[in-house]
Amino acid sequence: MAKIEHVSVPEHLEATVKNLPALPGCYLFYDSRGEVIYVGKAVNLRSRVRSYFNPNTWAAYPKTGRMVKEIARIEFVVRGSDLEALIQEAELIKKHRPRYNIRLKDDKRYPYLKVTWQDDFPTVTVTRRIERDGARYYGPYSSAKAVYATRDALRRMFPFLNCDRVITGHDTRACMYYDIKLCSGPCIGAISRAEYRANIQRLCDFLEGKSEQVIADVRARMERAANAYQFEKAAEYRDQLKALEHVIEKQRIVSSAGTDQDVIAFARDEGETCVQVLFIRGGKLLGQEYFVLDGAEGEDDQSVLDAFLKRFYDEAAYVPPEVLLPEQVEEANIIENWLKQKRGTAVKIRTPQAGADASLIELARQNAQEQLATLKAQWREDSVRQEAVLKELQEALDLPRLPVRIECYDISNTQGAAIVGSMVVFVHGVPKKSDYRRFNIKGIAGPNDFESLRQMLRRRFQRWKDSQLGVRDQGAGISELAPEPRPLAPGRKEDPTWALLPDLVIIDGGKGQLGVAVEVLREFDLAHIVPVVSLAKQNEEIFMPGKADAILLPRNAQSFFLVQRIRDEAHRFGLTGHRRQREKIGLASQLDALQGVGPARRKKLLTTFGSIEAIRAASVEELAKVVPRPVAEAIKDGLGE
Repeated sequence: MAKIEHVSVPEHLEATVKNLPALPGCYLFYDSRGEVIYVGKAVNLRSRVRSYFNPNTWAAYPKTGRMVKEIARIEFVVRGSDLEALIQEAELIKKHRPRYNIRLKDDKRYPYLKVTWQDDFPTVTVTRRIERDGARYYGPYSSAKAVYATRDALRRMFPFLNCDRVITGHDTRACMYYDIKLCSGPCIGAISRAEYRANIQRLCDFLEGKSEQVIADVRARMERAANAYQFEKAAEYRDQLKALEHVIEKQRIVSSAGTDQDVIAFARDEGETCVQVLFIRGGKLLGQEYFVLDGAEGEDDQSVLDAFLKRFYDEAAYVPPEVLLPEQVEEANIIENWLKQKRGTAVKIRTPQAGADASLIELARQNAQEQLATLKAQWREDSVRQEAVLKELQEALDLPRLPVRIECYDISNTQGAAIVGSMVVFVHGVPKKSDYRRFNIKGIAGPNDFESLRQMLRRRFQRWKDSQLGVRDQGAGISELAPEPRPLAPGRKEDPTWALLPDLVIIDGGKGQLGVAVEVLREFDLAHIVPVVSLAKQNEEIFMPGKADAILLPRNAQSFFLVQRIRDEAHRFGLTGHRRQREKIGLASQLDALQGVGPARRKKLLTTFGSIEAIRAASVEELAKVVPRPVAEAIKDGLGE
């Protein structure tokens, strides 16, 4: 007799689970706050969702047991095929970032190299977004540092433009990058459009692993230039050839087949998972990147690989014809079909057991182990260092507890226009960008930082108050995608960030701004719970409620650097939002709004520079030749990037 599987579905979910269709699709688990905590896909929705409520599996997978206890409601989407369900799953995970799904660390957008091939004179930039704009993308890279280092190396080998001037070939003078051989000088006609694009094509070929072709092409050009007695041009090709050969010497030939492959393996230790990807192009090890996973604790190896493949290739700019894995994944066929759709031709997932490909898997695994050990040592060191800095700050400010969560507030505006308030959050001394928030300040006439700050803080702590009103009604499960649950307060969409109180509030400003913050905290009966200080720009003084004298942290203290960094981050974040708002007003209106710029000076500026855009791009020194320096600085601060 077959063993009967015991399934225990909570009463409030029973109707939903019972009515799930036996069809392919995606399912979403919500908690009592209306937050999506898990997204999955299934060939049979009813069978798959029911399997989560089997207590026999919870001992083997404690993470599943914890998740099931949090499920307040279930939604589902029916799809026509397994492939459609896989694509939908990727989109939903990207949108909701559920905490129980395996995902790339921080769910950040990874950087790519972008070659603007659609332009007459392409350049190479760094971006975190792939668009259908005719450009060529390479990546992702695991860090901005890595991608910028690659870009710098490419520029030495294949000099390219780094300015946004209109290229006519008739400029009388090139920029300094031409002089230091980091630009080929199309602006002065030193290189034709066809030659410039050929150089960028070689750069692309090099990134794609076609190094032998690139070297052969550069060598042939060098010889042709020498035979034509163009010795200066021949010398340029000679230098390019040397740079190429120097880089290629570091690339190992790892496959005699000369194919393109991605080799993936991972290492795990104490709940942390690091995945290493080796990029084999044309049989050569062109490069490697590592990726740290969140949410992988308690998952089996197949689940880790399956999730990584979906997250990584959902963003990857290039899919090779072969992907090598240390073990097979359950949905290999579906993932192959998905990758084929992205690549345009067949993609094979293989798990080699012997030979050169198996050795590559082992190399990737060893690299993942070494990288994870290095990262863990770095995390431990950083954690100890940050704890010491926070302890130092706690003692200096006589705080009741360690300031683990610090919120900093700043106001950005231009003469009272496009007022934006910013809130940045640091947790354990590290920015938590997912908790950053902006406030568009409304209903305040003129540049009134005090009332703008008051409005922002009231809105922030009102949302905290709303979050304390209680848990939503769970209600019965539903069987189709439905509107958001009723918010806790009219006009408020629940955000768990607001429910967290800071251990320290920092206000960018002086005693006046501090007084406003204290008044708002008293309104919400939080003045005795949430410590608040203000940081003045001029002397970096810290003001505290009830203390006449300011506190000056030692200028070489790490706590001083931390406070500065937090305040500067709030200013940067607010200024970015302010400038976006300002764009809606219009540059001409902005110029009129600047202090010291009247009709006469506006006319003089426009006559001298020709356009608002040119004024915006001008330096303070250039502006100061037309208007007094204080006005020039105000213009630069008001219009500059």
